[in-house]
Amino acid sequence: MVRKIFGTDGIRGKVNSEFINAEFAQKLGIACGKYFLSKSGGERSNRVIIGKDTRRSGYMLETALTSGFTSIGMDVFLLGPIPTPAVGMLTRSMRADLGVMISASHNNFEDNGIKFFGPDGFKLSDRVEKDIERLLFDKIDLVGPSLVGRVKRIDEVLGRYTEAVKKSLPKNLNLRNLKIVVDCANGSAYKCAPQILWELGAKVIPFGVNPNGFNINLNCGSTNTLKASELVREHHADLAICLDGDADRVILLDEKGKEIDGDQLIALIAKNLKMEKTLQGNTVVSTIMSNLGLQKYLNNLGLELFRTPVGDRYVAEIMNIKGFNFGGENSGHIIMTDYSSTGDGLLAALHFLSILKKSKKTTSELLNVFEPFPQKLVNLKFEPENDPLENLEFKKTIEKLSSAIANSGEILVRKSGTEPVIRIMIQHSNSKMIDPILKEIENKISNL
Repeated sequence: MVRKIFGTDGIRGKVNSEFINAEFAQKLGIACGKYFLSKSGGERSNRVIIGKDTRRSGYMLETALTSGFTSIGMDVFLLGPIPTPAVGMLTRSMRADLGVMISASHNNFEDNGIKFFGPDGFKLSDRVEKDIERLLFDKIDLVGPSLVGRVKRIDEVLGRYTEAVKKSLPKNLNLRNLKIVVDCANGSAYKCAPQILWELGAKVIPFGVNPNGFNINLNCGSTNTLKASELVREHHADLAICLDGDADRVILLDEKGKEIDGDQLIALIAKNLKMEKTLQGNTVVSTIMSNLGLQKYLNNLGLELFRTPVGDRYVAEIMNIKGFNFGGENSGHIIMTDYSSTGDGLLAALHFLSILKKSKKTTSELLNVFEPFPQKLVNLKFEPENDPLENLEFKKTIEKLSSAIANSGEILVRKSGTEPVIRIMIQHSNSKMIDPILKEIENKISNL
């Protein structure tokens, strides 16, 4: 049986642990190279591009992956620190067979990860990942000395990404008179995000723009907005844009320093796309974690909400398959496939700013789009030998409780892919209903 190595978004773990070390990364480069070379049919470029965020361990993994790719005959182009969405865009525009992003997203420097993009710029499907996992345990013959791949470091690609982002915006957009805090999480957007905002005319208060290899996401970024909130109030800013370490997600703060849920941003952009008649299929794609208030709001606009498993990769995959062009997650991954093949925090923030500029409203007024359903998310541990999702009585309990609230709420139960934990999300129009339901589920698990 082949072990499951890929998670929800590539491979991620502690640096120098089982799958995030130089030896494994080299094997991974060989296996991925072998897979894509076998699919090329002589029509592809035999090239791979590699980007990374600002973690010190990125150098180690970049070198190891490069060794693996070149030993199987692929040419490698090293992009340096660059946002994840830029890797997706450049994989396609540079006609690469494969794009690689070395990043653990919003995690601290102790972790790192490896994400992959296919030649179309979209993340790899579950099927492709399984095929690569099988190859990892096969003996693969390396190429002869004359066929070893070349390596080239290229520096101009960040400019290509920033220009592409700016071209996606309305012509003559000017952010003059907007004061914006931008928190780059000491990550991959530390150069381009403040620069783009300044070039568009905004007054920029940058934060998290001094990476040292160890401070990525440390007390900053989309998962820790406390300092950005302080800066908004201190400078009387109009909003804050808080990116994560690889800039594929964004959390906005209003002029009071208050966090805005990603579902509100999804609702606002969806409404704007509908007004512009550019929303394909009158459908928004999000995950099962999206708020029922968002679904109700979209339905009232005459729009559908298509829900996928958790992970922006699944959102983008459905959008690609069905031809939809807008979706995202409440965690701040916003995907606009007219411009990007994956979540792009900076792109989403800029499109919000274009709406804000036209509205003549404050950020808080504009992003108060719908009334969210009360929602609670908890993680419940269980003994590995007593998996609740394999227990018939537990399943019946969930079905009974779900049926009882079907008209006014929902219960979502899923298992963690990395630890013996059941993740339970309950949302209901009446907040008083949530805790009793949760208590019954907890009791059922404890009695297994």
